[in-house]
Amino acid sequence: MARHAEQHRSDRTGWLRAAVLGANDGIVSTASLVLGVAAAGADHRTVLLTGTSALIAGAMSMAAGEYVSVHSQKDTETADLSRERAELKQDPLGEQKELAGIYVKRGLDSALADQVARELMARDALGAHARDELGLSAVTAARPIQAAFASAASFSVGAALPIAVVAISSPERLMLWVSLSTIGFLACLGAISAQLGGAPVWAGTWRVALWGALAMGVTAGAGALFGVVG
Repeated sequence: MARHAEQHRSDRTGWLRAAVLGANDGIVSTASLVLGVAAAGADHRTVLLTGTSALIAGAMSMAAGEYVSVHSQKDTETADLSRERAELKQDPLGEQKELAGIYVKRGLDSALADQVARELMARDALGAHARDELGLSAVTAARPIQAAFASAASFSVGAALPIAVVAISSPERLMLWVSLSTIGFLACLGAISAQLGGAPVWAGTWRVALWGALAMGVTAGAGALFGVVG
């Protein structure tokens, strides 16, 4: 009898969120900065140098920020597990009743809930409480180093795209090509991330592209304004 194979995407949430956030930020922030500087009247070399600096600074900032943020989540998870471990040691019977109560709320009758709680705790008491009481699992566990590297790498890839367009564009058409290509890059990113996450592709595409276009428009307008004032 053939086994029914199921494909779930929840195990991708950690690295996918960091990767999409990093790539989107890399594309939008670098392209917006490039357009703002170009709109202010900077020469081609300055625009290219600005974009390169944005890539380096942004990648380091993303890595540091993601590491600190996710590590805070990991610290909270570790503290909760330590507290649960101590409670299991002090009052195992009370913890078993607490676990059985959770299963009763989920629809089991009290006798079956007691049996399930007892057998699960005999096998892995901390794992059972971590999963069913605290909502923690190996799939959703915080991984700060993985998140930091994913964010920095994806930011660098995203930021490199508008920089490459700047490098090959003529100064006269730089703003046009950066704007159009960036919207295209963002649309592709939205479609890919939606596909990987199992979400509607069209919704992911227009959402990412729309907000990116808005960010570029605001930054370019500010650059043009300050350029005129200066």
